[in-house]
Amino acid sequence: MELKIGVVQNSPKFLKAGENLKACFELMDSLEADLWVLPEFFASGYNFKTKKEAAKCAERADGPLATLLKAYSAKNGCAIVAGFPEKAGAKLFNSALFVNGAKTRVYRKTHVFGGEKRFFSAGDTGFWTEKVKGVSVGVMICFDWFFPESARTLALKGAEVIAHPSNLVLPWGPEGMKIRSLENRVFSATANRVGSERGLGFIGQSQVVAPNGELYFRLSKDQAQAAVVAVDAWTAKDKKVHPANDLFADRRPRFYAR
Repeated sequence: MELKIGVVQNSPKFLKAGENLKACFELMDSLEADLWVLPEFFASGYNFKTKKEAAKCAERADGPLATLLKAYSAKNGCAIVAGFPEKAGAKLFNSALFVNGAKTRVYRKTHVFGGEKRFFSAGDTGFWTEKVKGVSVGVMICFDWFFPESARTLALKGAEVIAHPSNLVLPWGPEGMKIRSLENRVFSATANRVGSERGLGFIGQSQVVAPNGELYFRLSKDQAQAAVVAVDAWTAKDKKVHPANDLFADRRPRFYAR
């Protein structure tokens, strides 16, 4: 099963959602993908100083942003995973929206990073997977990568591709995601942003990684770009690391408990 995976690397203007969404769609229009991954908070910007600022641009999971992403998905026959600040009741979450035609699902960031903790509650959705053209896709957001349990849980749930919206500021994420792909034998697609915002710099280097840990591509550190690669998704089903060793069959969970 071939799947065309695309990532968008944008340089959003703070609180200019309309402009930012338009710029991403323009990048996507120049290419063709079955699955697009957009950065964390790709439309709003990231570096909020107050909860009031964060709340101002937060949306419900069925809000205007979701409507526009659903329309693009339906028109272009693609699925989209995109990060956004979500308002749910009295709480704010750092979330990602999965859109595939009329179908939507929300993932809320499990491991909240740094100053996000002032405004956003820890995610409560847990990890899940959805199908895109028969391929199982899971979602995690940015700092989730630092916890091996995130990718392993998705892989154990059957994920063949991990969509990874990000606003990476620490230097280790791109190389770390190569390890996450290798140790779980899954594809990973990290969509990061570039530029700086209120003194905070972002490292770019959006990428797609193969189940053997090899890079298909890595984008620049400072340019808004998009790229697509066609992958043979069946390779993520092969968990053999040696004829005598299956990565998951050889697990011994009873020895992993604290």
